[in-house]
Amino acid sequence: SLARGGEKDFGKECIDVLVKAMEDHKDSLIVILAGYKDEMDWFLRINPGLRSRFPIKIEFSDYSIDELMQIAKMMVEKSQYKFSSEALFKFESILHKSKNETFYDKLGNARLVRNMIEKALRRQALRLVNQRNISREDLLQIKPEDISGVDVN
Repeated sequence: SLARGGEKDFGKECIDVLVKAMEDHKDSLIVILAGYKDEMDWFLRINPGLRSRFPIKIEFSDYSIDELMQIAKMMVEKSQYKFSSEALFKFESILHKSKNETFYDKLGNARLVRNMIEKALRRQALRLVNQRNISREDLLQIKPEDISGVDVN
């Protein structure tokens, strides 16, 4: 979002200061830019000096569904929760479905997984809030009804 605003936006000024600092401290300063390809291309066109100062570009492929599922399992286990087998199946099904959507590249890859898990934990809490005699297993298990589809926003 840097330098996308109107005439009162300080983004362009910030970029100019960055370019000057990179020139003045080229022997002791390392700057790494990260972002989506289209946005980074746009960003590097803002200032004529930027593109030549970032000659190395590394593009990372999206994670596969299997890798996203491994990430999901690690995130859930790190929080001491567990997917039920049905919830795991539903989670993976949603990932497969979302991968075929035109908006997939805007979902953030592993961020999509994190967002889905955070939403599942909120839904799980709402599901349990009015129940009585909740077991430890109930508190720590994510069920299919806790898993919902992908939010595009």
